[in-house]
Amino acid sequence: MREQESDLYAVLGVQPSVTAEAITSAFRARVRELRPDTRVDADTAARFGEVRSAYETLRDPILRAAYDQRLERTLPASDRRAVPTVPARSVWRYAVVLADVRPEPPLRAGPVRWIPGG
Repeated sequence: MREQESDLYAVLGVQPSVTAEAITSAFRARVRELRPDTRVDADTAARFGEVRSAYETLRDPILRAAYDQRLERTLPASDRRAVPTVPARSVWRYAVVLADVRPEPPLRAGPVRWIPGG
């Protein structure tokens, strides 16, 4: 995983304590500003990529929690009070295995008995 150069919350223009709905709203506002379908310069494409990656990280609760922990560790001790702490609770860990997935077999139907007029 590549190291984050900028604060993902600042990329979207939100505070670290906002809800998932506010993150989605901020993402949509940034996309409307950048309009990747009408602006095709390299700077806009790079900014859109930053906004998209920030949204993909912050919209997933597990990735967001991991990012918040990393952010808290990298902040100096004087700034740690600015990041809200989440109450201690068990964190579910998921493993994503990228491997060949067998496709489901095609749907099969047995012989059908048709009775005329029945």
